[in-house]
Amino acid sequence: MADQTAIPTVIADEVHVVYKVYGTGTRKGGATAALSRIISRKPAPGVREVHAVKGVSFTAYKGEAIGLIGSNGSGKSTLLAAIAGLQPVARGRVYSHGQPSLLGVNAALMNDLTGERNVILGGLAMGMSKQQIHERYQDIVDFSGINEKGDFISLPMRTYSSGMGARLRFSIAAAKDHDVLMIDEALATGDAAFQRRSQDRIAELRKSAGTVFLVSHSIGTVRETCDRAIWLESGVLRMDGPAQEVCDAYEAFTRSG
Repeated sequence: MADQTAIPTVIADEVHVVYKVYGTGTRKGGATAALSRIISRKPAPGVREVHAVKGVSFTAYKGEAIGLIGSNGSGKSTLLAAIAGLQPVARGRVYSHGQPSLLGVNAALMNDLTGERNVILGGLAMGMSKQQIHERYQDIVDFSGINEKGDFISLPMRTYSSGMGARLRFSIAAAKDHDVLMIDEALATGDAAFQRRSQDRIAELRKSAGTVFLVSHSIGTVRETCDRAIWLESGVLRMDGPAQEVCDAYEAFTRSG
């Protein structure tokens, strides 16, 4: 874990995230019934509130790579979205140094555009200049490996496999240094060679930038990539500490369950 005198990059202070899930039949009853529910502050039928993150607090420091682990639905991705400012916080506060960048396998690129156009648009969206994109373009393509079996970079992204798309998204994001880079399952795709390149790039980002957060179901990836881990279970922070210790505790928990 980072020295407490190091520079904080993200502070989560008793963060709660609550969102609504809308089921079928939410329009039933018409405008009069909807107005009545608003006045009485009653939720619409079929609407369920999910308390996804429950009072999570931690401080992340410059130079750390932090793995977020936990069962499906434990709140890992929701917490990252809250840190990135993409998910409102119901209670508590999130403080960050610079603008956190969230990279997920569903990161929005344009499926009808070619990979080449998406590299340009993705770079511009991250704040890179056209000159920077031009200088780093070939490195991005080579890093992704999508051209190893043909000229896929000139084809629309809708022709890509999910793994190819995820590798290109990671490669675009990794071309720029970030104060805080959050990766949601992006390393789960791709072969061993791509995963090694990704891990090497994360190590570089830690040296030159701020903090890397990694959500992964692969405990092995967290052990190899991260020096610290945060374990969430049912939205509650169960453990925060050295990656090896937290991963060991989580694996013992899953075996006992």
